[in-house]
Amino acid sequence: MAQTGYTPISLYYSTTASNVPTAGNLVAGELAINTADGKLYYKNSSNVVTLLASASVAALTLPVSTANGGTGATSLAGANIPVTNVANTFTGLQTFAGTSSNADIKTSNILEVATISATAATGTIQYDTTTQSVLYYTTNASGNFTVNFRGSSGTSLNTIMATGESLSATFLVTNGSTAYYNSAVTIDGNSVTPKWQGGSAPTSGNTSSIDVYTYVIFKTGSAAFTVLASVTKFA
Repeated sequence: MAQTGYTPISLYYSTTASNVPTAGNLVAGELAINTADGKLYYKNSSNVVTLLASASVAALTLPVSTANGGTGATSLAGANIPVTNVANTFTGLQTFAGTSSNADIKTSNILEVATISATAATGTIQYDTTTQSVLYYTTNASGNFTVNFRGSSGTSLNTIMATGESLSATFLVTNGSTAYYNSAVTIDGNSVTPKWQGGSAPTSGNTSSIDVYTYVIFKTGSAAFTVLASVTKFA
């Protein structure tokens, strides 16, 4: 018996493409894949079998239930069903748990989103972690600056992170003949004292260079964070 909200899928074996699934060999609400022609068939409650897909996956339409987290959409794009041979965009958090004997993800490369802005570092820099992994200010800094980490303008970092999670962020600061530096760090507007590589916080920037600040943020409890920070000169 099928679970409520789910559509059973069966493999329909055939030796010829013309030997398609029929109303007689499918159950109402059942999807069947004909292994001879690679097509998908659906039997509705009126005992009619409909061809749902041809050679084009993009043409596939499915009745998707709103139960068990379904969207009620009738297309792959609307239902957020990933297709392996095309690019997919996920707007929700995806979790890959792995097992005690397997890693979570194996990939040959990863692209990170970088925001490049003709802005001079000064005052308080709002670093939105939901939209970027790297922030690069290309105009010479005009004053010492505070970096405030948050999820976005309307979402706190404390909200998007769970205790026991960490994230990394990079801030590239361009300095001219007069150099400035990151003098304070805040998270959601609250002061945090980073633990700096080498044991000492920077007291100056590097002239005529790009100073690259890297932060690893650990959430240790509700609105409680540990930050490991470093700065490297590139010139």
